[in-house]
Amino acid sequence: MSAAAHGHNPAAWTGVVISFVGFGVAGVAMILPSPLLVWAGLAIIVVGGIVGKAMSMAGMGAQPSTNVYKSVAEQTAARKAAIEAREAVAAA
Repeated sequence: MSAAAHGHNPAAWTGVVISFVGFGVAGVAMILPSPLLVWAGLAIIVVGGIVGKAMSMAGMGAQPSTNVYKSVAEQTAARKAAIEAREAVAAA
C-alpha cells in the first residue's frame, strides 16, 4: 500500500483528525451523563468524513499511482518480465 501512497495525503489526514476529535468528544460524553454531547461527537465524526471527501474532490486526495500500467500491452509485458525473472531465480 505504501507504494500507492494510500492515505498519505492532506484530505485523508484532515478527515481522520477531525473524526478522531469526534470520537474523543463522544467517548468523554459517554462517561459524563450528556446525551447531547454524544450526538455532537457523532456529528463531528460525520463532518470529518464530509471534509475529507470534499478535500479529496478538490484535488488534495490520493493522486493516481505511477505503478499503474497504461495499456494492456504494458500489462502483458510486465507479466512476461515477472515470469521470466521468476524462472531465472528458480534456475539459479
